[in-house]
Amino acid sequence: QVQLVESGGGLVQAGGSLRLSCAVSGRLVNSFGMGWFRQAPGKQREVVAAISWSGDNTYHADSVKGRFTISRVNAENTVYLQMNSLKPEDTAVYYCAADETSLYTRLAVTEYEYDYWGQGTQVTVSS
Repeated sequence: QVQLVESGGGLVQAGGSLRLSCAVSGRLVNSFGMGWFRQAPGKQREVVAAISWSGDNTYHADSVKGRFTISRVNAENTVYLQMNSLKPEDTAVYYCAADETSLYTRLAVTEYEYDYWGQGTQVTVSS
């Protein structure tokens, strides 16, 4: 049974940093493409970043490019989202997700492509 558990959210001032973790159990993290999504109140869930099954191809949404970085540590079976220069508009519940069908360098950037989801972690950025 695949489980994803996010951690690392919290309250931070604008300009600060947080690192989100997504621990994967039940399967090796490098058997999935992985993604981070977020959902702010009253808004649709949106993709933030994704990393391919191969681990060598990444995607970052324009709104976070240059500030956020997705990475994967196979030995820890964990995916990370390093978030720097945080802005109030980054406030949302952040979810990690696993895609078991996209192979090699293919990136999944829509929520419909993902098969497993974590429970989410709240990130609040104060101005």
